[in-house]
Amino acid sequence: MPLQPQTADIRGQLIFLGTGTSVGVPCIGCGCPTCTSSDPKNQRTRCSLVLGLPEGNLLIDTPPDLRTQLLREKVGLVHSVLYTHDHADHVFGLDDLRLFPHYLGHALPVYCEDFVETRIRKSFDYAFAEDNHGYGGGVPQLDLRRISLEPFTLLGQPIIPIRLWHGKFRVLGFRIGNIAYCTDTNGIPPESFSQLNGLDVLILDALRPRPHVTHYSLDQAVEVAQRLRPKRTYFTHMCHDLEHAATNAMLPPSMELAYDGLRLELC
Repeated sequence: MPLQPQTADIRGQLIFLGTGTSVGVPCIGCGCPTCTSSDPKNQRTRCSLVLGLPEGNLLIDTPPDLRTQLLREKVGLVHSVLYTHDHADHVFGLDDLRLFPHYLGHALPVYCEDFVETRIRKSFDYAFAEDNHGYGGGVPQLDLRRISLEPFTLLGQPIIPIRLWHGKFRVLGFRIGNIAYCTDTNGIPPESFSQLNGLDVLILDALRPRPHVTHYSLDQAVEVAQRLRPKRTYFTHMCHDLEHAATNAMLPPSMELAYDGLRLELC
């Protein structure tokens, strides 16, 4: 039977596909209160967003849970992909992009920095081999396009890349209108702070209560949000140390934990 693409319209929406850390929540084998909670907001797949932009759906990162996330949220099509960085929990669902070129009629545009492209070409070498016909069509058709810190337009939307530090690793955050997505970071350079002024929504890494070498702790993330003073802050990339309801009860009124499936209006 020929593929028949779904056409659910998510224009003007931002959907949190995943809000969990690299091992997800529940953690395999863990019996803590968060991992055994019946609250669905404590069930966190690996981090990703999808945005319904004027000319199509933009996916940010391809975590290992991508297929489940897109089916859960009934996102039938992805028109472009944008990467924050090259770590496994943000890249290794890339093979789930295979169907989209069949729907679109062309290779899927993928936007990333040079070192992310290197990781993709190394980890998914079969997709770029000169002779890959033995895969019987099971190869993602990708059009890799490099980005830098220069603003650019994608699917009809201006996007501003923002340099962040994830421990010693370079990563990108993105400002899309008055929304900024800054996952996997514990360092915002001074020049990047100026790009985060005047936000309606800040989405920011907050791994756990205790400090970490590559992620903001919850207290550190709160301090950043208080400095930037967006109208609303949503924390993401959270581990099982942050139980949803209990943590939200302690946060300032303009701040809260995001959760898988949360939908926001694009500003």
